[in-house]
Amino acid sequence: MKSSHKGFAEGTLFALNIFIVVLLIAGNSLVVPRWLQPVGRMHPLILHFPIVILMLAMVMEFFRYREEFVNEKLYQTFTSYLLLLGALLSSITVIMGLFLSREPGYEGDTLQWHKWFGVSVAFTGYGVYLIRHTSKYTVRLAKAGAVITVFCLIVAGHLGGNLTHGQDFVLGPVMDQSKNAVPIDQALVYNDVIRPIFEVKCQSCHNADKMKGGLMLTDSAAIMKGGKNGKLFVAGDPAMSLLLQRVHLPETEKKHMPPTGKTQLTDDEKMLLYLWIKSKAGFNKKVTDLPANDSLRMIAATHLKPAESAEEVYDFSAANEKDIQKLNNNYRAVYPLANESPALAVNIYNKSTYNVKVLDELSAIRKQVVSLDLNKMPVKDADLKTIAKFENLRRLNLNFSDVTGKGLKELAGLKYLKSISLAGVKLTTADVKQLIAIKSINELAVWDSGLNPADLQSLQKQNPKLSLLTGFKDDGKVMKLTSPQLKNTSVIFNQSYALQLSNPIKGADIRYTTDGSAPDSIKATSFKPGIVFTQSTVIKARAFKAGWLGSDTVQFNVYKCAYTPDSISFITYPDNKYKGDGAKTIIDKELGGGNFGNGKWIASQKDLSVIMWFNKPIDLHSVSLNVMRNIGSQIFLPAGVEIWGGADQNHLKLLSTVKTGTPNQADPFALMPLECKLRSAQQVSCIKLVAQPLKSVPAWHPAKGKPGWVFLDEVFLN
Repeated sequence: MKSSHKGFAEGTLFALNIFIVVLLIAGNSLVVPRWLQPVGRMHPLILHFPIVILMLAMVMEFFRYREEFVNEKLYQTFTSYLLLLGALLSSITVIMGLFLSREPGYEGDTLQWHKWFGVSVAFTGYGVYLIRHTSKYTVRLAKAGAVITVFCLIVAGHLGGNLTHGQDFVLGPVMDQSKNAVPIDQALVYNDVIRPIFEVKCQSCHNADKMKGGLMLTDSAAIMKGGKNGKLFVAGDPAMSLLLQRVHLPETEKKHMPPTGKTQLTDDEKMLLYLWIKSKAGFNKKVTDLPANDSLRMIAATHLKPAESAEEVYDFSAANEKDIQKLNNNYRAVYPLANESPALAVNIYNKSTYNVKVLDELSAIRKQVVSLDLNKMPVKDADLKTIAKFENLRRLNLNFSDVTGKGLKELAGLKYLKSISLAGVKLTTADVKQLIAIKSINELAVWDSGLNPADLQSLQKQNPKLSLLTGFKDDGKVMKLTSPQLKNTSVIFNQSYALQLSNPIKGADIRYTTDGSAPDSIKATSFKPGIVFTQSTVIKARAFKAGWLGSDTVQFNVYKCAYTPDSISFITYPDNKYKGDGAKTIIDKELGGGNFGNGKWIASQKDLSVIMWFNKPIDLHSVSLNVMRNIGSQIFLPAGVEIWGGADQNHLKLLSTVKTGTPNQADPFALMPLECKLRSAQQVSCIKLVAQPLKSVPAWHPAKGKPGWVFLDEVFLN
């Protein structure tokens, strides 16, 4: 005789399954009254119970006919009750799901498949329970029923997860996202920067299967259409855009998006959306179409792969770091071709000190040198025998050197040599044979070399893949000069700085200013070798030449730092995302550049304090902080800076303070020194520096009311 509670449960289960059939037959004609909608919305909460209970019941059912269990009354009774409970909860969950599916915003193929697999779980579980005590129920039926029920359960759960959290929610963390990363030179702003935000953070509620608020964020047409509350944004006007209003609401607000419990947008993602809308929310613009210092481009670059290049894989090991350091001096620069690459590039300077010994000294790193720049050096034919020993050489610059065509035969044995630059080297028709003999090259610069068109044609015929650089051809158009280049290896100096400017166009007149004004061809100072600076200076330079358009103005900042502390440590620590290489980041004489996410900056939204010690007292009269301003990324100049100094950490006094003005919406991106001058020189052995961020971002900014970021990459003393 059945117990009364079991009989009641079986009757309820039968009624629920009949009700499911009625709901399925009703289909689209079903209208769920408002008072029943909360029941439907409990579907995601209840479904976890039948999943666990049915899983356990079906595992036990699969093994029920094993010899050790078949006569075990407790095992059989417990399985029966567990299966009944699981089937009962499954039916309740299915009914709730059918109610929920009739609410606006739920539609599409994923929903339909989820519905039918969910119904299959309820019906299969109930079917197994009904026939498991009959004489026709066999081991094969028990195992088949268990497997089918578990399969339907898994598929229904997976599809439900896709509806709730978006595609690939389960496997997303372990999938190799780098395979989908797009090189920055190929990336589109919307497709490769903005769309991934929508896919991960928004499309779980706003897709073709589930359009909450009548909004779909899966394609450009749907995005521009908006939802039942109107347009999603006003292109060019972030302040009037519904999208930004919703994502910036407090999480406790009902209309905050994404809803509480969902993965929230990061500050970078919010800023990307703001900048995209501000730039008129185009769908076809490339990232590289934006200016190099554009905030949207700079933030996007941190989410994209670097531009793809034909970078080679080298089969040799890296050189000894001590050998590289020893070989760097005032007339020779040795540096890695790229981060973590064993390949080295060598530039030789100073014509007056050059001789073949400069090349011989490179024997310790000969195998690693792939690029050798001997531009304007008095290289002789005999020196090419030494160069021929650089077995992995790929690029060789012999522009305006003293080599001749006869000596070039020494290079024929360099099997990796791809590029030779012989601009300004005097060549004859007889020398063409020597160039043809270097079969590995695919790029050759021979402008101003004396070779005639017939010689060049012969070269091209012998090597069809050869790219010939033959220089400027007068087509009647006025050309613009390239901007001047800074040849100094560093922009930070201790006592004096001998400025080295150049321009690749021979005869160009480089004019420069140091007062912040744009240089012209008349009043600005003409650059001549021997210009020396003894203080930090902002240099603006421009190139001019008769018959050419003047170049664009280029700016170089050079920084004097007379002292380097013997030790340094944080008093208050930077944010973990921007902690650089610790406190030494600001005294390593290496500027962070325009990418604030490259690990070369320290930053905080709270007071950032460091303390520096000197073994011997110094005479301090000024301190400069090199800071970043990037308003679009919530990075502002420090609101204030305090400089403290004294004999030790316990006897510090305030030496100088600087306050910056209220930020303006039109303030451009800038990397700039913020100077704190002391009223009089102070002898100190200990310095404390405090950089105070903006406490509250102005109302015109999308992050209004939040603290700003202060970014710092270097400190210069005196």
